[in-house]
Amino acid sequence: METFLIILAIILALVGIAGSVVPGLPGPPLSWAAVLVLSFTSVADFSSTFLFITAGIAAVITVLDYVVPSLSTKKFGGSKAGIWGCNIGLVISIVGLPFGPQGLLGVILWPFIGAFVGELISGKASQEALRAAWGAFVGFLTGTGLKFVYSLILAIILIRDIIV
Repeated sequence: METFLIILAIILALVGIAGSVVPGLPGPPLSWAAVLVLSFTSVADFSSTFLFITAGIAAVITVLDYVVPSLSTKKFGGSKAGIWGCNIGLVISIVGLPFGPQGLLGVILWPFIGAFVGELISGKASQEALRAAWGAFVGFLTGTGLKFVYSLILAIILIRDIIV
């Protein structure tokens, strides 16, 4: 049974890393689940404090992944219309409506397009709208980076405990 749990933890960690960049896979929660599964074996001795803190971090990063593009749009000069457009684009990319490219490309494009169109509707010039849309893209990269780093750190902790 212990071997099964170790293999399951490794699989969850790998899928968690993939999920930090692949749309539809919740990377940080899967990475945390890997650590949780490993905690039921004799190879790891994670404290409950560690498990609670890492679960909280996974939850915060998962929420931030959806909030950061909008905040970044605002930081790059986006108006409320641009932020709304970015959010609508995020919803379209998450729901997977048949409005064009989905998957990783859709997650990048829809918030960008939404912020751009929102800014144009609000009366901004195309260059200003493009700047706000660029903010949505930077926010996407930031959220993805946070998820990837978190998942990678937990995978390193997991592998360290398995090997040592």
